[in-house]
Amino acid sequence: MAIDSSVQRIVRLTPLSVILALIEEQVAAVAARRTALAEAVGAALASDVYAAERPARAIALRDGFAVAAAEIADAGPYAPVPLSLIARRIDAGEALPSGTDAVAPLDAIALRGDRTEAVAVVAPGEGVLPAGGDTAPSTALRRAGEYLRALDAAAMAAAGIAEVTIRSPRIALAGASAAKAPVLAAAQAALAHCLTQAGCSVQHAPRLTEALGDDTCDAVIGIGGTGSGRRDDAVQDLARAGKVEAHGIAVYPGETAAFGFVGKRPVLLVPGRLNAALAVWFLLGRHLAAGLAGGVIADTPVTAILRRKVTSGIGMTELMAVRCDDGMAEPLGAGYLSFTALARSDGWIVVGADSEGFGAGSEVAVHRWP
Repeated sequence: MAIDSSVQRIVRLTPLSVILALIEEQVAAVAARRTALAEAVGAALASDVYAAERPARAIALRDGFAVAAAEIADAGPYAPVPLSLIARRIDAGEALPSGTDAVAPLDAIALRGDRTEAVAVVAPGEGVLPAGGDTAPSTALRRAGEYLRALDAAAMAAAGIAEVTIRSPRIALAGASAAKAPVLAAAQAALAHCLTQAGCSVQHAPRLTEALGDDTCDAVIGIGGTGSGRRDDAVQDLARAGKVEAHGIAVYPGETAAFGFVGKRPVLLVPGRLNAALAVWFLLGRHLAAGLAGGVIADTPVTAILRRKVTSGIGMTELMAVRCDDGMAEPLGAGYLSFTALARSDGWIVVGADSEGFGAGSEVAVHRWP
């Protein structure tokens, strides 16, 4: 039987490390832009964020009496000390009067007719936020390359910051059709969520060919059509529009993924299976998004003990789903990850290309699903 030369074929699997190195070398960060703080949450910062000194003067952190701590150092319930003229009633948030350095709580002060006496001592600085205690011009609130969290935005807003400089890559996402392939649509929705979490702006394209020709986007991610099926032609589309750097990447699941460029725009083609699309994203795609954003991946896995052994083939980087409880990680599947395994799992672990797996009782790094 004659071999159909038009069929996409994988000649060899390219190691994941080679693709990651290619991204680091050839993928440049997108241009920075200034934007309103509220609209920047989730994006990668393009420059360090500083604020003016706040508060400008020492302020009270509680309601009470502003006092000079040294003047009431000997005060007690049986040896009250009259407050001097510099002491006065103060509310939280008010600036301390000159000559005072502490705020005595209300129950530390006794009112005896027209006299006000301290009946307890306070330490210097007690109940006080010093000048620069919230923000200092020399200390960055957040560094370039870090992603702006909602908490960061709240702190910056409180410090009077209205705008920040960010990088938010525009990613064209193409390939899913809810009417024809629910699995493709699910993969597209999952990747759109992951891209948004990575600080990217998602532009949905009806077809991969349109996305490849759209020079308004910074990168393209195509879903499906990466195999050797009779209707698989995504890699051929990329070859016609630009350059295929690799078709077939040594990751599992997701070994039919491809990577290349149209001009300088990177293109990642992921398999249409949900488990493979997710694996390729976490092992490769998020590194691409971080490179475009000039950001760093804030990986905070938790350590767990593997309940039973897992095995993997040398040369393949494998993503495995796990369920966690009581500090233990239970593998729920390797290779193909079923919908049930994905839904029941809490996160994933990685077996590197140079490893045959992990034995029961091994410590593993568990990455949480988004």
